[in-house]
Amino acid sequence: MMKQRGMRQSAAWLLAACAIVTASAASAAEKKGSTVILATTTSTQDSGLLDVLIPTFQKETGHFVKTISVGSGQAMAMGRKGEADVLLVHSPADEQKMVAEGFGVHRRLVMHNDFIVVGPASDPAKIKGAKSSKEALKLIAEAKPEAKALFLSRGDNSGTHSKEKGLWKAAGMNPEGQKWYQQTGLGMGETLSVASEKDGYTLTDRGTYLSLAKKKKLHLEILVQGEPLLLNVYHVIEVNPEKWPKVNAAGARAFADFMLSKETQGVIGRFGVDTFGAPLFFPDAGKKPESLGL
Repeated sequence: MMKQRGMRQSAAWLLAACAIVTASAASAAEKKGSTVILATTTSTQDSGLLDVLIPTFQKETGHFVKTISVGSGQAMAMGRKGEADVLLVHSPADEQKMVAEGFGVHRRLVMHNDFIVVGPASDPAKIKGAKSSKEALKLIAEAKPEAKALFLSRGDNSGTHSKEKGLWKAAGMNPEGQKWYQQTGLGMGETLSVASEKDGYTLTDRGTYLSLAKKKKLHLEILVQGEPLLLNVYHVIEVNPEKWPKVNAAGARAFADFMLSKETQGVIGRFGVDTFGAPLFFPDAGKKPESLGL
């Protein structure tokens, strides 16, 4: 009888111990988090901003971020196919279409900087001092052949490429097929390097230009800037789990919330100040798009 009672007590203790181990394992797994696939633009990567933000997110949440740095168009294509969990992009019209078609949810304003037109100091098309980007692009397009004015386009359906095409349209110009117009098919950093090597003009976001100009010897100067039409706005979008049940919806929401948190917005607002004397991005969480002129 005593022996049976002892066996029952041992079994009870064993079951209790197993329950504790199981609970601990579940807790550890929860703390460990999961992999979050972030599809984002080359500008957020090339500027160095993600190098600062992602380690903090991973440490605070336990989620591991796999970053895929491509153009906004490619990033949204990944979202449409369920190949990413969350997007950080800057192509407003395409973003709105993606959300309207049900592929993305909770599109939220994160930050902005601006686009600039850069080119060689010799400025063969004489665009420095142009009243607008439209005027500058016309000068490049109409420059005499002997001026050898060359424009380098990313040509990769990125947010920057989309903006560039909109600027050419606003200028009433179609550069496709022209000898002075070349498409690199590359990201922003690489396109800046090509433009520098070829003494050409290009459109870039300010953050990537300043960051690379610091790291490399870019033979390019800022020639056109400060125009409302050159505003560059970033949103975070979660891929719709109703379309793609296998996406990491919890991880995507955690990353989106992190980007809009007060602490992260503060880091964004300070990023670049120590190096360049001014921030490379301006935090916009909670703001209405109209306040930015959108």
